[in-house]
Amino acid sequence: MKKKGESYIGLRILSWAILIALFIFWEIASAHHWLNPTIMSRPTKIWARFVQMITDGSLLAHVLASLGRVFKGFLIGAGLGLILGLFIGLSQRLEVVANLFIGILRPIPPIAWIPLLILALGIGEGSKVTVIAIGSFWPMLLDTISGVKSTDRELLELGRTLEKNRRTVVLKIILPSAIPAIFTGARQSISRAWSCVVTAEMIAASVGVGFLIQYARELSQPALMFVGVAVIGLIGLLIDWITMKLENKIIYWKEQ
Repeated sequence: MKKKGESYIGLRILSWAILIALFIFWEIASAHHWLNPTIMSRPTKIWARFVQMITDGSLLAHVLASLGRVFKGFLIGAGLGLILGLFIGLSQRLEVVANLFIGILRPIPPIAWIPLLILALGIGEGSKVTVIAIGSFWPMLLDTISGVKSTDRELLELGRTLEKNRRTVVLKIILPSAIPAIFTGARQSISRAWSCVVTAEMIAASVGVGFLIQYARELSQPALMFVGVAVIGLIGLLIDWITMKLENKIIYWKEQ
């Protein structure tokens, strides 16, 4: 009997074949000027610029600056989301009060907070990290609340039957049950934090992948701009893969 991963090898090969075919078509279309070269640079030129930036170390400097901001924003936003999510999930009264504020604030995109953050925090690192923290806050908050509230009722009833105190019930029953949802929230939060870095680095940044894209747009350098876009996508994919592997490793019973 084939394993689950082995049964999808053909589909994975197909997806890579489609991706390669798209790049080939893109190169041909650019070479024949079917696409505007000032907007869609040729893949070969993008690759050459990518290799050049890796060689001279400039790309690494931008990536490390962005990752530093993402890490700080994720720790703040996801940390607050986890703490508040636990309190709201454990208290029905607090949940009733919080629902109004969640309903009003959650739909507001992080970019909408930029003018206020500039007025309050200036154009330094604080405003950039705060934008990322806002983006990573909501997934962790909502998934933590969901995880706490989805605890098996039979386990809670067993805890009451055995006359366990509130602290024991929370630490031994509710938190272990909520861990899969918390990890899902963490995975979404770190991905959201990375996607927000472009928005954050629009605030007078002088280094970072978002700054690189903005700088390339202003100077009409499409090859450089696509390098930045590709780096955003590749690192986002890598972050998601790492968090997924950590989740499967730590929450091994979920896979079973």
